[in-house]
Amino acid sequence: MSQVIVVYHSGYGHTQRVAETVAAGAGAELLAIDAEGKLPEGAWEKLAAASAIVFGTPTYMGGPSWQFKKFADASSKAWFTRAWQDKLFAGFSCSASLIGDKGSTLAYLQTLASQHGGLWVSLGMLPSNSKAATRNDVNSLGGSVGLMVQCPSDAGAAEIPAGDIETARRFGERVAAVAARFK
Repeated sequence: MSQVIVVYHSGYGHTQRVAETVAAGAGAELLAIDAEGKLPEGAWEKLAAASAIVFGTPTYMGGPSWQFKKFADASSKAWFTRAWQDKLFAGFSCSASLIGDKGSTLAYLQTLASQHGGLWVSLGMLPSNSKAATRNDVNSLGGSVGLMVQCPSDAGAAEIPAGDIETARRFGERVAAVAARFK
């Protein structure tokens, strides 16, 4: 069985809920980046052993949180030794706005994976873009590079639209299925 790890930072709980949902879909282990940008003990070894790594971060000011960026910068040791070469990678981001520059964050995550010599798993779902579409539909934000989630700034994590949560679960399933093919 392939081992999937979801490594994420969450500032207000929204990204944590999405990470938990992706992990549930993938049968993955969660590794939370704390408020100081640090991983729990043994996390680097778990990432090295994983078949697939899913990155998760909120989008703040057009990019990943500084805590996620600190983790990304610290991954240069894995980069130098090619520890993550040929691993599968995927990513997601959450912001308060419908667009919210999540695409910039996903491009950053994809570039990080590519620098590590990884293979990127896209969202792989058609967008819900008909006149009848609602925020309760899967991929209502129309993502393709990775998972995009929106939750208004005055809403709690429990209020993330149902369609985004279902998209997150299915995205986790997709990552696990692709990882199983490459095992």
